[in-house]
Amino acid sequence: MKQGRRPGLTEALGVWSFFVLVAIAIVVTYARIPPEELYHTSGRGLEAGASRALVFVGFPFALVAIALAWIAAVRIGARTAAGAAVLATILCITVAFPGVVDQDDLDARPVNALAGVGALLALALLAVAWVREGKGEAVPFGRADYVRIAVAVLLLLVAIPWIGAELGFYVSDAPVLGRIFIAEEIKPSLGGEPSLHAVHLGEHHGFDGVLLALSALALTRVPARMPTRRGATALALYLSLMLAYGLSLALQDGWNEQLVKRGTIDARVPSVIRPVASPAWAGILVGALTIYLLFFRVVESKRPEGVIR
Repeated sequence: MKQGRRPGLTEALGVWSFFVLVAIAIVVTYARIPPEELYHTSGRGLEAGASRALVFVGFPFALVAIALAWIAAVRIGARTAAGAAVLATILCITVAFPGVVDQDDLDARPVNALAGVGALLALALLAVAWVREGKGEAVPFGRADYVRIAVAVLLLLVAIPWIGAELGFYVSDAPVLGRIFIAEEIKPSLGGEPSLHAVHLGEHHGFDGVLLALSALALTRVPARMPTRRGATALALYLSLMLAYGLSLALQDGWNEQLVKRGTIDARVPSVIRPVASPAWAGILVGALTIYLLFFRVVESKRPEGVIR
């Protein structure tokens, strides 16, 4: 491995810190709000908060943790670190197995601990990389970062109702935002359930999609600093898929909540939470490939070789 060509940890640490803040918000919200006002949870108090946070660690954080594990492993540059990244990846991808994350039952179960352990292993790798090798140099700000910022701002604007729900309030109660978004209004459920609030309190898979997309945008700055073209390409492809998947989740949930439930549009966007053989998932894969071809240029770094700072 070339000594001047290991990725820095600035973006990875930023993503990790962001997820910690969201996890804390989940614990607080689910601990203080009765389950009747939330979505498919049954516990109360801190136990309920911790339970929902564990499910959150499995989905969506475990999907991001895979990328963090490999960035940290490459930063460390040892075979043991690569082996730990492989193990973290295997544990984290269990979240994709049928029934591990069940939208009809979002209380934590023992099977959710597998992805949780994988995410913790990824964080341990990140901590070891930081302590042993330092944070490293940050990638200089470039023109592509303006695109990243613009997309991130747009995503956060779309996510306003979900951010409010995550914090435990309905954004429709706000003076100005209430004219733009629906949230507390009771609307017929799109899944055959009893009528629910348009945007229920607590975690939403649309916001999970926003988190995945924001994480992918931040981490797309990393592949150019990978030591090998193969590693850079693999990371870039994974981040492209994460971005396409996250955008699809946000589009599906936001479209159905803010347009279909409002009565503006009748056509619903199908669920894409689980990877299945479907036209929607074919579109996600095509979108991921398009993102990779349009936005990634895996090139050799021109930085001089030397000791990592």
